[in-house]
Amino acid sequence: MKSPEFPANEKKRQAAVEKYQLLDTLPEDQYDDITSLMSYICDAPISLITLLDKERNFLKSHHGVPFNESPREFSFCGHAINSEDPVTIIEDARVDDRFFDNPLVTDYNAVFYAGAPLIDSEGFKLGTLCVFDQKPRKLTEKQLKALTSMSRQVVQLFELRYQNFKLIQAQDKLKLKNEDLRKFAGIVSHDLKSPLANIISLTELLEFDSDKLDEKSLQCLTYLKTSSNSLKNYIDGILEFYLTDHLLNCKQEHIDFESLILELGKITKTDNCTILSNAKDNVELIANKAALMQILINLITNAIKYNSKPETRIEIRLSAKHDFYEFSVKDNSDGIPKKELSKIFDLFSVVGVADKYGNMGTGIGLATVKRLIQDLGGDINVSSKEGHGSTFTFTIAKIVSPRLHVEA
Repeated sequence: MKSPEFPANEKKRQAAVEKYQLLDTLPEDQYDDITSLMSYICDAPISLITLLDKERNFLKSHHGVPFNESPREFSFCGHAINSEDPVTIIEDARVDDRFFDNPLVTDYNAVFYAGAPLIDSEGFKLGTLCVFDQKPRKLTEKQLKALTSMSRQVVQLFELRYQNFKLIQAQDKLKLKNEDLRKFAGIVSHDLKSPLANIISLTELLEFDSDKLDEKSLQCLTYLKTSSNSLKNYIDGILEFYLTDHLLNCKQEHIDFESLILELGKITKTDNCTILSNAKDNVELIANKAALMQILINLITNAIKYNSKPETRIEIRLSAKHDFYEFSVKDNSDGIPKKELSKIFDLFSVVGVADKYGNMGTGIGLATVKRLIQDLGGDINVSSKEGHGSTFTFTIAKIVSPRLHVEA
């Protein structure tokens, strides 16, 4: 018996085998289906998908034999990966100097062998797709073609596994990054809120004694107060954006749409805002209430802030489709400039128009809305005409699957 020699590139080849993380894995149908099919096509009782490890031949799939590995020194596949032939054929191992006294021949009657190497994208031969028979024979041209074709399919499965593994690693890194960003946002917000609250309180206290200040001092005080409130809104927005994941952890529940509209009305009753709806249609709604409330409150708040009319009027309509809910939120606000419509949902993108309280937007609220809606399996769009209001239309899936949110 002649044990197979190690290829000249064995160290790199071994690393290529290990990167797929298939060694010592359990049987999988996708591989077992291939060996079963090759056994049928080649009319051979044994078919294997093998990976040449350091000292063994690991059988990722073994059709027709009870074991899942054998010593590499006995391996037919060890010889096959050293061959330049597209398929290594051994018609009768009993008369071959390399195999006549091989235990696989003497103990298991492995007489015929045909093996196609499994060659990865970098040219490394990882193992083989092979068939064995207990009698000397040949394969037809069609059988040989099937063997080489299916060997490429096996490698494709390996590659898909590897790409999926890399994707999972990337997802894990992104989750960690997102969690770090969320913690950072929380820490920064907490550390800034306290001194900022002191500044705002001091400003209000100075305003109370405004009769003791000259005009220039009052202007500076007004600027300080406006800037402090803008910074507070920015900090609150950042914190809200990174805390949306907690909202998504809330379970879906039956929601009485009419009661939800009443809740929104109570929140906005001091803002001279009237909310209309089609709640009387009694649409059955099952959704994440916490996330849905956050979305609607953001849209309503914007409609109130960017509205120069004496009264804010908002109409919220809900309809149930086959596999999603569709909401529309129509307002009588000042509208959105046409050139800004394409970017209003981008994080930190601002329209450049102060609200009715004189504050500039942070570009976080609508980005938060879009993020929540996408994580609920839906999408959002807007139509608007300056001076005539805006209509936001969004959907959420009836059954929400977990989704990874990727930060840019």
